[in-house]
Amino acid sequence: MANQTEDYVITEDVAIEKVDSFDKMGLRDELLRGIYTYGYERPSMIQQKAIVPGITGRDIIAQAQSGTGKTATFTITALQQIDFTLPAVQALLMAPTRELATQIHGVVEALGDYLGVKAHVCIGGNRVSDDRSVLRGGVHVVVGTPGRILDLLQRGDLDPSKLKLFFMDEADEMLSLGFKDAIYNIFQAIPGNVQVGLFSATMPPEALEITTNFMKDPCRILVQQEEITLEGIRQFYINCEREQWKFDVLCDLYDTLNIAQAVIFCNTRKKVDWLTEQLRQKDFTVSATHGDLEPAQRAAILQEFRSGRSRILISTDLLARGIDVHGVSLVINYDLSRNQEKYIHRIGRSGRFGRKGVAVNLVSHDDMHNMRELERYYNTRIEEMPSNIADLL
Repeated sequence: MANQTEDYVITEDVAIEKVDSFDKMGLRDELLRGIYTYGYERPSMIQQKAIVPGITGRDIIAQAQSGTGKTATFTITALQQIDFTLPAVQALLMAPTRELATQIHGVVEALGDYLGVKAHVCIGGNRVSDDRSVLRGGVHVVVGTPGRILDLLQRGDLDPSKLKLFFMDEADEMLSLGFKDAIYNIFQAIPGNVQVGLFSATMPPEALEITTNFMKDPCRILVQQEEITLEGIRQFYINCEREQWKFDVLCDLYDTLNIAQAVIFCNTRKKVDWLTEQLRQKDFTVSATHGDLEPAQRAAILQEFRSGRSRILISTDLLARGIDVHGVSLVINYDLSRNQEKYIHRIGRSGRFGRKGVAVNLVSHDDMHNMRELERYYNTRIEEMPSNIADLL
């Protein structure tokens, strides 16, 4: 299998052996206890293919569908290799958003509970002095966002001398223009023999091409574009004809469905605020989040939604990547995603880890061309929403 640009080809390693049981992976007993206590019974496909090469120390590029356990894949890989008698940073895990970094930190602490892991999350919005104090006390794993990690490295507060591995979640986003300079500077500050891992649901060739600068013969586990569409998530559209008719269609949709929880995506912060106000006027209990809010506000809103106190979460693409809310069975794209890569991350909020989910796209006449482009891009079919939609949820 290959991803290809005009003069650049990436091929998957075809000889990767799948290991279909955590017990067969040679993992520490305490780590296995953490895995089973967390609720995993059998490894997902990405876990079957990526954990064993990862724990041998190989650099790794792993692409797999959203909701299939990528976070646990690189967390298990890291925890297996750490010397827990050494109170020094040995694993650096990085994510593009504060919310995702916080979530990863929670997975590290849960899976590493019986190992006695000390982990700390370093993100913007928290006090640097607090990070400095915790790091001085000794931690094994640091999870963070690029800006804060680079700042701590440059200040000398984060000592990379004992670092064994550096893994990036949502790696295509991390290697985009917004983060590229920070990533390069981080690589300049860490030892050259560190194991590097890139994990994402989408891995465009231009992102992969950049990796040749700082990876050594990586094990590549890639998914062809036409295979990325999420199995178990049904995709539908409603032809609203005009943009101004979408709101009434959305209200009608909610009147006919008994939905546990749903995420609604808009393309702009202004649209999120407008839609939130309109739904509240109709007495819907909704939460809303976007990048203009303070980190503490965003964390509180996400917790409100996770706890079930709010059934609807309205968001920009801030939440399209990696945020796992178990009760979500429906994603509604009020605005069709402008970015083909982001579409798959959005609809991946439903159907997490093998559960069924539904994605509904509200499209105007002007949106139809973009929707057909999405179908061609992913070699998928977005069907007109049937009358029995309630039976699918």
